[in-house]
Amino acid sequence: MTERVQNLAQIEKLLSSHTLHGSESLCKLLRYLANHSMDHPGLSPKEYQIATEVLGRQQDFDPHVDSMVRVQAGRLRTKLAEYYASEGADDQIMVELLKGTYALAFHPRTHGAGRNHANTSQEAPNNLQVNARTSRAWIVTVVALSVVLASAVAVATDRFLNRKIAEARLASDNPDVPVAFHVFWKGFLTGPQEPWVIFSNAAFVGRPYVGMRYYNRAKDSGAAILDHYTGVGEVLAVHALDSVFGRLHQQIHVKRGSLFSLDDAKNNDLIFIGSPSENLTLLELPNTQEFAFKQITSGPRTGTMEIINFHPESGEPKEFLPSLPDETLAEDYSIIALKRGLNPAHSVLILAGATTIGTQAAVEYVCQQNSLEELLLRLSVSNSGELKPFEAVIRVKVAKGVPVSSELVALRKSPQ
Repeated sequence: MTERVQNLAQIEKLLSSHTLHGSESLCKLLRYLANHSMDHPGLSPKEYQIATEVLGRQQDFDPHVDSMVRVQAGRLRTKLAEYYASEGADDQIMVELLKGTYALAFHPRTHGAGRNHANTSQEAPNNLQVNARTSRAWIVTVVALSVVLASAVAVATDRFLNRKIAEARLASDNPDVPVAFHVFWKGFLTGPQEPWVIFSNAAFVGRPYVGMRYYNRAKDSGAAILDHYTGVGEVLAVHALDSVFGRLHQQIHVKRGSLFSLDDAKNNDLIFIGSPSENLTLLELPNTQEFAFKQITSGPRTGTMEIINFHPESGEPKEFLPSLPDETLAEDYSIIALKRGLNPAHSVLILAGATTIGTQAAVEYVCQQNSLEELLLRLSVSNSGELKPFEAVIRVKVAKGVPVSSELVALRKSPQ
């Protein structure tokens, strides 16, 4: 058997292993790196090649902005180490992704040189050698049976175990991060891809130097649409999320709402920043059931976004209203909701205010220790518990265009 055939067989063994089971992107990356290593010995593929040829990034991919390749390579390196420490402990060939490069290396491993010598010896073994061989045979048999049994159990519980391992690794890698952050965000940290952050960018007509306004389908059908503006709150919100995920050693993929598609929704964990009135894709996704935004169409608040409370509990209003539009913004309301995605294996987190300042406050609420701990306490989620879907409303106090305090005023645990 040639060296190339042996190496390819080892790659196929890795691809069908329990360790890489379900990690389609990592399997694709491993196969690509293996073929490149054998076709171009001693040469490491470029980060741009991997991004565009393997991970589906566009031709304008910039490795200085998007760290997806480095993140996936790190995950693959960890998976290879896990494999050879468990189910691949007896493999004859070790596959290694060298640090600081994307080159894959194959190393032969020897097991029991004394055993090979015994096999080639022409002398009759004495009783001690027979006993040793018998013992080794029993050990090999027991180990083989154990591996088969462990593999069968592992396949049945693969997703559960993978998530628990990832959670444990996150906790051990980030001991200085408060427990509340691990509990709240762990659903967005253990998936095969980094979570996507979709920020709202409403459609405008006009120009900055003559005045702009929201696009009105009935009036502006022929006007040029500007969809590259967003609010101050959304900008600061993305920064807050990036800081939190940085502490948790996770990358986020940021995308504006007008460029988002439903295909993206099927394959990723999503965090939506901004009201559905501007983040229109939200209207096509599984939406909130207890609290929803509605634009007021008459009276002194015409044009203002309010939050409807569909099933008010004792002491709760039927609607949550921000400050009057002709007054300085002093009070706003925001929705924080965790939902199941179009693919139930993924999660959707909605962080939206009636105004851009309310959106900023919603994001800051889930990025600060004190407010997160309050939310988890109200949801009865322990440090080792699982965060399930919920919907909440917070009241935001605003001073000089800055959210200065937030209060949880309504909360529902979702049945889904």
